[in-house]
Amino acid sequence: MPLDLEEQEQLDQFKAFWQKYRNLVTGVVTVALFAYAAYSGYQWWRNSQALEASKLYETMVTAIAKGDKEQTLRAADDLQKDYARTPYAPMSSLVAARIASDAGDNAKALDYLRWAAKNASNDGYLGLAKMRLVSQLIELGTEKDFSEADQILKEKPITGFNALWLERRGDWYLVQKKMDQAKVSYQDAWKTVDQAKEFPEEARRLLKVKLDAVGGVAQ
Repeated sequence: MPLDLEEQEQLDQFKAFWQKYRNLVTGVVTVALFAYAAYSGYQWWRNSQALEASKLYETMVTAIAKGDKEQTLRAADDLQKDYARTPYAPMSSLVAARIASDAGDNAKALDYLRWAAKNASNDGYLGLAKMRLVSQLIELGTEKDFSEADQILKEKPITGFNALWLERRGDWYLVQKKMDQAKVSYQDAWKTVDQAKEFPEEARRLLKVKLDAVGGVAQ
């Protein structure tokens, strides 16, 4: 069926448009397809990574149950190396740090905590790693350790960890016998805790003991 004049004109306009812009249109479509393929591939990779990481974490849990320290730490190392972008890596590092610390290997424990404090993408693991790292550094008590702890405490607190940040700052002052500064930090921590009803009761009692020890008043 022959085209009428209006249809022929529209067809001619389309042909002219296509001749002028076909490279651009083709390029845009190609980029879009590549972007979709990359996103789909990333989603598959992420799910695959999480699955493999979960299997390795299960191996670690089994090793812990058996009391096999070497296999436990080896699994944590492998999770750091091969699955750093999954939540299992910082989670296993926190566990491994506790096991290394209990075994008297403070250097190894610090390595795990530093790794988690640098690489954890989840705020919960990140905040926990930093606060445990600060506690361990304060406990070791060298000038270098105090300096590293001080630098961490100068950072902006991770959301949900404000009270712990203030409490650890109080600990930092306390071990250096700076009682007035420790009291201020503990009191500030107590005020923050009092507003955070979800704060564990045991942690609340411990903070109260510290506050009492420096002559502070719970307000």
